[in-house]
Amino acid sequence: MQSRRTFIAMAATTTCATVATAMLTACAIAPAPDAPPTLAERPPIVFVHGNGDSAALWQTTIWRFESNGWPAERLFAFDQPNPLARDDDAVAQPGRSSTGESAAFLKANVEQVLKATGASKVVLIGNSRGGNTIRNYVQNGGGAAVVSQVALGGNPAHGIWAVKGFRENNEFSGLSGFMQQLNAPKGPNGDEVTPGVKWLTLRSDNNDKYAQPDGVWIGAPGKPTNIGFDGPALKGATNVVLPRVDHRETSFSPAAFAATWQFLTGQAPRTTSFVSQGSPVLDGRAIGAENQSLTGATVTVYAVDPATGARLGEAVHSKVVGADGRWGPFNAYNITTSYEFVLAAPGFGTTHIYRSPFPRSGNFVHLKPERIVAADNGASSVVVFTRPRGYFDAQRDTMRFDGKSPPPGVPPQGAGVATSRLRLEGGGGPRAVTGEFNRERVTGLTWPAASEHTTVLELTY
Repeated sequence: MQSRRTFIAMAATTTCATVATAMLTACAIAPAPDAPPTLAERPPIVFVHGNGDSAALWQTTIWRFESNGWPAERLFAFDQPNPLARDDDAVAQPGRSSTGESAAFLKANVEQVLKATGASKVVLIGNSRGGNTIRNYVQNGGGAAVVSQVALGGNPAHGIWAVKGFRENNEFSGLSGFMQQLNAPKGPNGDEVTPGVKWLTLRSDNNDKYAQPDGVWIGAPGKPTNIGFDGPALKGATNVVLPRVDHRETSFSPAAFAATWQFLTGQAPRTTSFVSQGSPVLDGRAIGAENQSLTGATVTVYAVDPATGARLGEAVHSKVVGADGRWGPFNAYNITTSYEFVLAAPGFGTTHIYRSPFPRSGNFVHLKPERIVAADNGASSVVVFTRPRGYFDAQRDTMRFDGKSPPPGVPPQGAGVATSRLRLEGGGGPRAVTGEFNRERVTGLTWPAASEHTTVLELTY
């Protein structure tokens, strides 16, 4: 049942009808009274990633904006250092960041974008924790003066839990001082959003792992979180419901893009897909868990047979990574060639990352190493099947990993797992392993785990 808070919020704000994800269309949002800007007048957009993530997740969204005519030079994404939130926001923790540090990082990057573009205002688009950072910056860091519109996907706007005595000073607690001050009533209507900025929230109807009344996804199954499915909605915002999308798909799905484009422009996008480019130029960073550059790592790229994962000749690109983490640029053959990215990083072993063909150029093709862990002992090969921009949902998706459906580790119900790990035994030479998710299929070769090699099949969609 919808909470009283959200019922009031929905009645006081512009609210959309639900959107069928399979139709890949946006809900009808009333156009802004002002005429939409021309392409040359489009404001710069800064994309803000979520907890533990990187700018790489925004690559497909950026492709969609470009394919609809938003100038590429006005689309920005940044890798936040130490992207994981602290256990206690007030206590320093190695490899993690506070709410204040996150807001300061965003403020510095917005100022950089304004200076580079000459624009007076920016649009901010954030996923999950990125929404907390945006709200904090706009409300408390001076962002209200330079931000015109904000779109938040899957933002835990009222926390992931609100349980007395349970990590109350964590950023994601609805009882934390941080969350309470963000949601304090503002203006004559008692809105939860900062006035003077136009706000959009995108949420799932009931399939977001971090907006659940039951604590199953936070390690407390059967215990109430005191957060409803409507937790990401905010009074004073345009609140949109996207049926069956998971936590990340609230930002990275075609339906999320369509709703965001409509909100920003007052018009439906021409396409929710990608307009292809003849010879894509690819680049990105080789990074670890804290988004630090893997300086000294080597990245080697091979064209591969999409059906077998076998290499089609010698390497087509190789580079030793410098302090900026950049492994490119790499001039790809065309939009139909599949690639293997080999990342050899000190302290990590060697990771073989297989990807589908790239439809467009991209600067956020990030590469992360995979480790051999204790649970892998005895395996001849380790293969990881991963979906960075969404989760695996056995009730919703068609998927198979090395012939297994659902993939190992994917629960029969709920969208809370984005990675499946396969440990193969028996030795022998390399063989093909395939991961399939709906209409995307990625095939790679196995490599010897004893030599610290792992295989990653990384989905784009």
